[in-house]
Order: sequence, then structure tokens, then C-alpha cells
Amino acid sequence: MPHKPTAPHRPKPSNIRATYAVALALGIPLQGCTLHGAPSREIFGAYFPLWLLAGIIGLVGALLAHRLSVAMRWSQILPLQLSVCLSIGVTVAGLVWLVGTGQLL
Repeated sequence: MPHKPTAPHRPKPSNIRATYAVALALGIPLQGCTLHGAPSREIFGAYFPLWLLAGIIGLVGALLAHRLSVAMRWSQILPLQLSVCLSIGVTVAGLVWLVGTGQLL
């Protein structure tokens, strides 16, 4: 006797609506931006997003930390130099973000 293939299980329409309702109810509090928009700063007459400014300043901080460690010859004795410079850059970027949004000072 040949095997008869079965159709895939499809949920009932009421279950689908309930799933969408739960997803919508859980997703509403997770909205990202407020009504006044993302924080930005005016630089040379144009608005520049603060997250991008913080990232660029953090990158410069990491590069300066690397150059300082090479100039002071700490790079020869400093283990995991990439991790150290990266953490310094992330710390600088975080501080710029906190100061820029007014949450630190």
C-alpha cells in the first residue's frame, strides 16, 4: 500500500491573529526614537548625528592611545594591545555620547 503524503499543518486563522496581537503588544514599548528625533549637533551649519560624532571621536581616541603606547614603548610590554586600544576608544565614544545627551553632566 503506497504512503499517502499529508498536507503541512496550518494554524487556524484565530491563532494567527492572536500571535500578531501578542507581537504587536510586545513591540510597541520597543520603539526606538521619541517624537523629537535622534540627538544631533550642528557642525558648520549642518546637523550631524551624535552617534556618528561619538564613533569618530572614539576612533580618534583609540588611535591616539595606540600612538601614545608606541611612543612610550609600552607596546612592547602591553599584552593584547588591540583590545586595550579598542576599549579605550569605546570608553571615549561612550563618554562623548553621555556628555552630548546631557546624561553625564
